Amino acid sequence: MSFKIDSGSAPVPSGRLSIGEAIGSLFQGGLPLRFTAYDGSSAGPSDAELGMHLRTERGLSYLMTAPGDLGLARAYTSGDLDLVGVHPGDPYDALVLLKEHTHFRVPTPAEAVAIVRSLGLSHLRPPAPPPQEHLPRWRRAVEGLRHSMTRDAEVISHHYDVSNRFYEMVLGPSMAYTCALYDPPTATLEDAQFAKFDLVARKLALQPGQRLLDVGCGWGTMVRHAAREYGVRALGVTLSAEQAQWAQEAIEREGLSHLAEVRHLDYRDVTETGFDAVSSIGLLEHIGVKNYPAYFGHLHDRLAPGGRLLNHCITRPHNKRQQTGAFIDRYVFPDGELIGSGTIISAAQDQGLEVHHSENLRPHYAATLRDWNRNLVDNWDECVAEVGEGTARVWGLYLAGSRVGFERDEVELHQVLMTRNHDDGRSGFPMRPDW
Repeated sequence: MSFKIDSGSAPVPSGRLSIGEAIGSLFQGGLPLRFTAYDGSSAGPSDAELGMHLRTERGLSYLMTAPGDLGLARAYTSGDLDLVGVHPGDPYDALVLLKEHTHFRVPTPAEAVAIVRSLGLSHLRPPAPPPQEHLPRWRRAVEGLRHSMTRDAEVISHHYDVSNRFYEMVLGPSMAYTCALYDPPTATLEDAQFAKFDLVARKLALQPGQRLLDVGCGWGTMVRHAAREYGVRALGVTLSAEQAQWAQEAIEREGLSHLAEVRHLDYRDVTETGFDAVSSIGLLEHIGVKNYPAYFGHLHDRLAPGGRLLNHCITRPHNKRQQTGAFIDRYVFPDGELIGSGTIISAAQDQGLEVHHSENLRPHYAATLRDWNRNLVDNWDECVAEVGEGTARVWGLYLAGSRVGFERDEVELHQVLMTRNHDDGRSGFPMRPDW
């Protein structure tokens, strides 16, 4: 998540500044929380319930060498900066406060010089970033073509091959790392995830004996749901080796091997055709907008005439190109790219797919993230033991920040349902939706 930057004037105090004075001068209207630092200085209201504590000089160097989200993320991930009054597994309340009441201002050149001199030129030497941070975009561009099979496999591994046990604790028994469906709103996370997969199955009109391809299948939850609940022969593919292994073991545990299979495979390497349905749940975010034509063309060719395709992915509330923020790009989804549902629909139509229905599940994703944060808090000690405190902190920050984004309509979640029609135009779609 990002914060507002203003150019208003709030003069920096004269003379040598403490860390608290320097930090406080950079916020128009003052800090909404209490800031304290290792030098004993402070800023913001003394009676604030929430706060921020800068613990080390390295943390100050992170903030000074990467102003904004990236510097804060580095200091927080490394443990050099703490959020006070919230659990690191769910810093939602602090992020809401900062989002709603924080207005950074750009200091004048003279003010910037005074701040740097006060805090020390030595802090302009950037420390090594935390190990959880991925390479910057320019380095990734040098080392591999964006969205090539090799580079996609690397960035998917960065995010998904953290630890299956960690995901079990955060995602819960469903092992579904995608938006759930809260119908009713009081549903548990597990019931909501079951409802989501069942909605996808009903939109695809799955029937016993049909063939389903699930691309970007994660831990195989949709594959197993389709096989178990609908008698469908389902194939799932994922670029994560750990996901594929976990999913195949789950298929065998549930006695579904005669119907379901998950392969460690790029969706572009699926050569089988004639599928009655294709589901893509949480994959398009990793594809890249310029690759949408090839993506939808490939899935079109996997379908039998009359077959249905359901695309479920995070979207933007507009169709303008917008780069992912530094924190998300470097710590969560390297090379991830989002766009509005209109662009997705246009790309699908241009590849010969007929679009029948689009649905925005934005509030459901905010609720899903809330429940994932709750799981992380409940299992915090074991999660830290499994992946380390730095990675656990990244996840708490990422989930809570994403929840704020969904609540404020900075991001959305769309399901788009389409068909590959017969040559004579028949789609097999009913006169009205029947799910």
